[in-house]
Amino acid sequence: MKNQVADSSEIKLSCRNVWKIYGEQPEQFFSAASGKVDNPLAHADTIRSAGHIVANADVNFDVHAGEIFVIMGLSGSGKSTIVRCLSRLVEPTTGEILLDGENLLSKSVAELIEIRRHKMGMVFQSFGLMPHLNVIDNIAFPLKLQGADEKTRYQQARRVIELVGLEGRENNFPNELSGGQQQRVGIARSLAVEPDVWLLDEPFSALDPLIRKQMQDEFLRIQSVLSKSIVFITHDFQEALRLADRMAIMRDGAVVQIGRPIDLILNPVDDYISDFTRDVPWESILRAADIVEPPGASIEGLGRISGDALIDTLLGYLSEHREGVVVEDDDGMVLGVATARGVIAALASGCNTEPAAVWQQ
Repeated sequence: MKNQVADSSEIKLSCRNVWKIYGEQPEQFFSAASGKVDNPLAHADTIRSAGHIVANADVNFDVHAGEIFVIMGLSGSGKSTIVRCLSRLVEPTTGEILLDGENLLSKSVAELIEIRRHKMGMVFQSFGLMPHLNVIDNIAFPLKLQGADEKTRYQQARRVIELVGLEGRENNFPNELSGGQQQRVGIARSLAVEPDVWLLDEPFSALDPLIRKQMQDEFLRIQSVLSKSIVFITHDFQEALRLADRMAIMRDGAVVQIGRPIDLILNPVDDYISDFTRDVPWESILRAADIVEPPGASIEGLGRISGDALIDTLLGYLSEHREGVVVEDDDGMVLGVATARGVIAALASGCNTEPAAVWQQ
């Protein structure tokens, strides 16, 4: 069930007290290699007053196995810098980045190359396709760098070509493809190495709105098949709402708030978050699982609904059934009962950010 992935799964990738400072001798501002400081906001101001640029300031988050973790913010908020720090395409000034519990910042260049080749897939706004290679050779290229034999390369390339819906385009060159098709090639190329972690930096922002929505749909379909651990960067809040299991919003290099999209909408921590969420209709994102409460009496004879059901599809039913409706997870386990009273309570006081408790039938 979407937005429940991270509740019980293990942590795949962690960002711990990561700072990225541009300027002369940025390490001078940190006495500990871990990047921990007592007051990060004040420390960032001190660094700026010394004439340095604070691209990332004490960034902390976890990405769970199988989770789509979206990072968003306005231009200059530090979101693209942090995703490049995760792969060390940009070297953090200090902090820790843990992949399966191992600090990537302590890895040698050779070790890092192997990690990128085998454990990380990366997709950026610029498609970065090689114009002299056709579709299948573009996709197979990372496998060639790994040393895979020709038969293995093309078998794997054909598998991901089918996954992204490019059958019949194997022999086309990039200039013969539409923008959406080129982006599919970029996605397929990043998936060919079967990465553990998938990093995507505004991969659809260069596409027109219709193609962008189609690519979002395709992305969700692929994720439903592969269940990758994903960090997805965007400046578009509507895109974040469609894709995210959880999301982080950044400002001035720092993370302002982390949570499920519904948590940020109903419980913004400040006006900056409110500005992002103000125009989002709550009924289009609030789900049955977000408003469940323990059954007050027997649930015998009550209707049943998936926890993923959007509240706007239930309003008519709840207005006519005061006792509510039983809410279940994907395995048929009872999460609780959703009522009209629960909808009002959620809007009045905000949703609980902890995973919903499961009440046995």
